[in-house]
Amino acid sequence: MAWQLRSVVPVWVIALAGAIVGASLAASQFLSWLPIVLAGCVLITFAIQLALQRKEGLVTRMMASLGGALVILAVATAALAIAR
Repeated sequence: MAWQLRSVVPVWVIALAGAIVGASLAASQFLSWLPIVLAGCVLITFAIQLALQRKEGLVTRMMASLGGALVILAVATAALAIAR
């Protein structure tokens, strides 16, 4: 289970960092940057999972990675919408 988390958590960290950077750099257009961050998370997820070369649990790991990134970006969107 630990090796599965090692392939999921980096995507979550990248999503959080992308939300923070996108919110700070694009003050008025933050809603334009968050989908770009999610697209980057999708690409990074594919790269990480292909680098592992494990078939077992691929769909579960990808769902965990992208689902967590989606939740992080949804919370960031709600927080930024309320703050602005």
